[in-house]
Amino acid sequence: MPDHATSSSPAVQRQLDRLWALGPGADVLGLSRITALLDRIGNPHLSLPPVLHVAGTNGKGSTCAFLRAAVEAAGLTAHVYSSPHLVRFNERIRLAGQLIDDSTLATLLEQVLDAGGDIGASFFEVTTAAAFLAFARSPADVCIIEVGLGGRLDATNVIPAPAACAIAQLGIDHQAFLGDTAEAIAGEKAGIAKPGIPLVTMAYGDSVTARIAQVAAAASAPVHARGTAWDFTVTPDRLSYRDAQGEVATPLPTLAGPHQPTNLALAIATLRHQRALTVPDSAFAAAATAARWPARMQRLTPGPLHALLPAGAEIWLDGGHNEAAAQSVSATLAQVANGRPAHLILGMLSNKDATGLLAPFAPLAASFTAVPVPGHAHHDPADLAATARALGIPSTATAPDVPAALAGIHADAPLVLILGSLYLAGEVLRENDELPD
Repeated sequence: MPDHATSSSPAVQRQLDRLWALGPGADVLGLSRITALLDRIGNPHLSLPPVLHVAGTNGKGSTCAFLRAAVEAAGLTAHVYSSPHLVRFNERIRLAGQLIDDSTLATLLEQVLDAGGDIGASFFEVTTAAAFLAFARSPADVCIIEVGLGGRLDATNVIPAPAACAIAQLGIDHQAFLGDTAEAIAGEKAGIAKPGIPLVTMAYGDSVTARIAQVAAAASAPVHARGTAWDFTVTPDRLSYRDAQGEVATPLPTLAGPHQPTNLALAIATLRHQRALTVPDSAFAAAATAARWPARMQRLTPGPLHALLPAGAEIWLDGGHNEAAAQSVSATLAQVANGRPAHLILGMLSNKDATGLLAPFAPLAASFTAVPVPGHAHHDPADLAATARALGIPSTATAPDVPAALAGIHADAPLVLILGSLYLAGEVLRENDELPD
C-alpha cells in the first residue's frame, strides 16, 4: 500500500526518493523478499533484544503503547517498531525510548537500499529491515514490534523466537490480503505463533477462538487466552487483573475509550506470561496513566485548528477506519459528548467500508462533512456525504480539506470528531502543530 512518505530532512528524503524510484510496494505478502534482504545486511533480526510481537485488527498500537509504558516504568529500555507514521517517518522506529534521528535513519535506509535495491522489496519490508538493523546496533532491554498487516506473511514475522506474542482485538479489514471471514483473518493473525512461545489473546467468538487454537497447535505454541489463563474486571476507578500468579490493580487508562482497559489488560497479560523481563506490578499501574498513543481518540490541544471554530470548541481525533474501530470510538464519543451533539469530519481510503464505519456514529451526529485524504486513493467526499444522508445524519456537506470543514461549523462550543484515516489524522496533527514525540 503506497505510503507517500516525505521528510523535512534532505538526507532522509533522498533515501525515500530512492525507495520510490525502485518501484517497490507491490502488495504481495510473503517472507521471501524480507528474508533475502535481511540476509544481505547480516541478519540483524537474529541479534535483537527480547521481542514482544503484537498483532490484531484494532488495538495493537495501543497495546504496544501500554507495553512500552510498563517496560519504561520498570526502569528498562524499549525499542519500538510501529506503523504507519502520522507526521514524520521517524515515528516508526523508536530507539531506547527516543524517535530515531534523521542522520541515523538516512544512513540505515541507505545501507538497506544499497544492499538490496534489486530484490524488489516493498516500502514496509525496507523499513522493517532498517528498523531491525537499528535495533541490533543499539542496546535496549526489549523490542516491541507491531505487526504491519496480518501476521503470518507480514515482514515482521521473521523473528524466530520472541519472548511473547499477543493478538489484540480482531475484526474484518484488509480482506484482499487476509480473507473475507473473521476465521480466515484470525488464522492469518495467529500466524505469528512460534514453537514454545506464549501466545496471549483476548476473548473472541467460538469459531475465531477455535481457528486461533488450531493455528497455535500447528505451531506448538501455548495459548493464554482471556477467560481461561487471565481475566480482568473494571470498576469506575480501577482495573483489576488476575491470572495464576495473582492479582494486579491499576488505575483506569488515561487513553480515552471503554476499549482501552482491555488493551491495558492484554499488555499486562503479555508481560506476565513471558520470562525474559522482570516487570513489577507497580509498573503496570504506572503504565495505565503514562501510555500515550496519538490519533486514537486524542483530544487536540489548542492550536491553529481551534482558531477556526467558535469559542469553547473541542476537537477529537481518531484514525479508526473499520467497523470494529467504529464501535469502540463511537462508545467513547458518547462518553465525552455527554449528551452534546457531535460534528463529524470524515475522510476514508477508497478500500474501506464507509457504511460500516459511519453507522455507529449516526445517532450521535448533528452534522457531517466529508473531505479527501491528501495523497491517497480515497472515497469521493460526495459519495461519503450521500452515505451519511442515507444513515439519517441530518446535515451533510463536503469540503476540500479539514480546515475548510472546521470553518463551516458554526454551533456554539462545538464538539468535533475527525476520523476515518490515520493518514488524514497525520495531516490534522501537522496542521495543529501537534507533532507526535
